[in-house]
Amino acid sequence: MVGKEYLNKFHPKPSFIRRQVGYIALLLGCIVAKIVVRGKWHLPKKNGFIIASNHFSVLDPPFFKYAIQKPINFLAASDQEVDGAFVWALHLYGFIPIDREKLAPSTIKKAKKVLKNGEILGIFPEGTTTSPVLKKPKNGAVFLSTVEKVPIVPISIYGAETIWQDIFKGVRPKVYINIGKPFGPFDIKGTKSEKLIKTESVGSEMAARIASLLPQNKRGDYDKDIRIKKYQKENKIIPVETMISPYYDPLL
Repeated sequence: MVGKEYLNKFHPKPSFIRRQVGYIALLLGCIVAKIVVRGKWHLPKKNGFIIASNHFSVLDPPFFKYAIQKPINFLAASDQEVDGAFVWALHLYGFIPIDREKLAPSTIKKAKKVLKNGEILGIFPEGTTTSPVLKKPKNGAVFLSTVEKVPIVPISIYGAETIWQDIFKGVRPKVYINIGKPFGPFDIKGTKSEKLIKTESVGSEMAARIASLLPQNKRGDYDKDIRIKKYQKENKIIPVETMISPYYDPLL
């Protein structure tokens, strides 16, 4: 196992190396599961941007690689342990360590560099994989979008959280990835308290946009949000409904 000390010193491999390694994700994605990707036309054609998604499974990142087929730099928690056998995956994901309790200057600097270089920054705003439904987001994605003047692309992924259970039952898993219409960047000004209110308001919009790409039983607190139908109309995507498996384990 490798822990926080190792993860905090981690530096992603150059994007051209990760692009080559990314073909592994494409191959595994085709073999392991049936992956349904919708809304790919929403992805910006040039310049850097942020993808913000729900995070129900630790297996989410390789499926994003399959869907987007470009190098992605993921902000991921460093206050955890990773099995040494899976360290290779950190290189594939372009792992940028982040302390979930405090956004360190070094993390901000690395994230800014990614966006300035015209690359993709992946953020899971919830900051956890411990829930099978959408939770309230943290403010990091909105902050970076505001500072670097880049759009946020809301994305949903579901099905990966039950992939092992499906395989053990002899069923080929299905993983759904829905890509929504970009929104932002934002111009957030004012006093400290005013900025916080505006940031949280945009964060709420971001969560509602992600929720609009999820089936009803996975939207969590955003299930009744009146903005969902509006965003679904914008996205031209209606999510495929699924059932939360009785075998669901949030640690898988």
